[in-house]
Amino acid sequence: MSIRTTLLAAGAATLLATAALADGIVIHDPYARSSGPTSVTGAAFMGIENQSDTPDRLIDARGDIAARVEIHTHLQDANGVMRMVKVEDGIPIPAGGTAMLQRGGDHVMFMGLTQPLLQGDEITVTLVFENAGEVEVTIPVDLERKPGHGHGAMSSGG
Repeated sequence: MSIRTTLLAAGAATLLATAALADGIVIHDPYARSSGPTSVTGAAFMGIENQSDTPDRLIDARGDIAARVEIHTHLQDANGVMRMVKVEDGIPIPAGGTAMLQRGGDHVMFMGLTQPLLQGDEITVTLVFENAGEVEVTIPVDLERKPGHGHGAMSSGG
């Protein structure tokens, strides 16, 4: 097997591993990061596309990567300070629309990491949707990514 064939096969495997599809939900360009190898917290970001005709809502996230996995957002308090808070009612994903989980906004939060998030590793998280149910997502760790710089959309046919 040539190096090119090996690289193409690895790329295809990664594409299939990081995309998820369940009842019209497609996960695009997921990645996770922490602030360093000794961090006890981390986060995951992605686009969540709802290809169905019915609105849905991301209501929970689970995984073995941390003692607690929660859906968070940033809100400004009365003093103008941005704070991370748990999203109690979930994140809406409109029918035919996309919700972006991104730095400085909605995201999946890992608190009490059970292992360091190391560049190039992959973690598995289960996203729970009100209508679509559970979607397991394999998320690459990318500690080098800058805000607003994705690596392209990933999806699976359906």
